[in-house]
Amino acid sequence: MLKTTIQGISSAVKGLFLTFRHLFGARRSRQSVDIRNPEYFDQQEGVTTVQFPKETMPIPEVARYQLDVDIDDCIVCDLCAKACPVDCIIIEAVKSPEAIGKTSDGSVKRLYAAQFDIDMAKCMYCGLCTVVCPTECITMTNKYDRSTTKLTDLIYGFGEMSDDEIAQRKAEWTQYQAEKEAAKKK
Repeated sequence: MLKTTIQGISSAVKGLFLTFRHLFGARRSRQSVDIRNPEYFDQQEGVTTVQFPKETMPIPEVARYQLDVDIDDCIVCDLCAKACPVDCIIIEAVKSPEAIGKTSDGSVKRLYAAQFDIDMAKCMYCGLCTVVCPTECITMTNKYDRSTTKLTDLIYGFGEMSDDEIAQRKAEWTQYQAEKEAAKKK
């Protein structure tokens, strides 16, 4: 029992010593150092609090933050949604009877993006969706401050089609399929 009491007191003293060391070390503030600097981890003393939004932390070039989609370059291949481990990307494609255009890299577009939503509340910022995209239309930006009180505000829609356009494109595809079947029967 005496041994347990001594261990408890020594543990409390160690914790208080560490607390006081940090308390008195907080008189100094660390200088802002770029993360690419080789001496970045050498600073061990001082306060590390950043007075946001007046001050910001330097963002590394390879950081993974907010997703962005250039829908004009998207061929609606659905690879990003399949690669996503948390299913935060929802894509609905509508087929087109003919090619509807080309992307910036020359890929032919044959599908309309009726729905292309990314739920950033679910996203775990792994970057797998950006790696598998053949046209590189989905990218990670350096924006990270997306605070909101409603989770639905974190669902970003990149599809630009209205409900009427979606219905029209679906009707065109259905008509094309019917004409194709009629031509086969002749």
